Amino acid sequence: MNKHLYTALCATALLLSGCMHSPEQHEGVAHATAGKSHFAKFGTNKVHYVIEGKGRHTLVLIHCWSGNLGFWREQVPVLAPEAKLVLIDLPGHGQSDKPHTAYTMDFLAEAVLAVMHDAHVSKATLIGHSMGTPVMCRVYKQAPERVAALVAVDGVLRRPKMPAEQAEQFVSAFQSPDYRDKVRQFMGTMFTAGTEPIRDRVISEMLETPQYVMVSAMEGMFNPDQPDWDLHHVDVPVLVINAPNPMWTDDYKTYVRSLSSKTDYRAMEGVGHWLMLEKPAEFNAILLDMLHKFDLIDQARN
Repeated sequence: MNKHLYTALCATALLLSGCMHSPEQHEGVAHATAGKSHFAKFGTNKVHYVIEGKGRHTLVLIHCWSGNLGFWREQVPVLAPEAKLVLIDLPGHGQSDKPHTAYTMDFLAEAVLAVMHDAHVSKATLIGHSMGTPVMCRVYKQAPERVAALVAVDGVLRRPKMPAEQAEQFVSAFQSPDYRDKVRQFMGTMFTAGTEPIRDRVISEMLETPQYVMVSAMEGMFNPDQPDWDLHHVDVPVLVINAPNPMWTDDYKTYVRSLSSKTDYRAMEGVGHWLMLEKPAEFNAILLDMLHKFDLIDQARN
């Protein structure tokens, strides 16, 4: 397989496959967290978010392509005793408004900042999974003074190099009338044997996202006319938790560690892209250790 195509496929898998549900959970999205719902004004639209916990520090959790804030439900019970959590349904997703507009990474980043303003959060650690990683990078580009740290969860901190024709191929597959089948086929390749019930539930929930949102968000990531989200040097901690993937080369790890004087790169074994749901206890322990290391959360209260 062509090296560039293989890299593109890996990148697309990472950026598009982040909405997996834990087999232990059977409740709907509306019951994924117990926090109170809020709606931030964003232009003429509203962005839904939930606040959980409290503390000196704030963590803003940003979900993946076609995801929703319930994706972080396994982390809420562990993080809420140590920080204020702001969980966001990005525009076009979950309970947020779904306007017919361009779902660029900048548009989504502006929505995150609107939520932070509405929630009276002046500065926060941003935690982005999959597509949430480019979104949080664009938040940093727009308003670095609002960011205390960046945490990438199996997300790419620089846009993969992809020829324009490959980007068009990815987008066109989801523009067709049979896009639901394309989503099922594409997502089905990302599950291992024995996870069929999870796969079916995940794909069903992904397909609740309107087709025009799916396509536009994909264009926002991969169209060459869109700005990249590559970071160069940042003045805040950069933390990474990844699942095994050929994309995470030594060159990429070197790049990550060059971004800040405060970096921490961790890898989990035996997990897929939905590592925070597949092995939540291990993931949570790693995340807590990282956040404590850089004084980004409080000590747990008894």
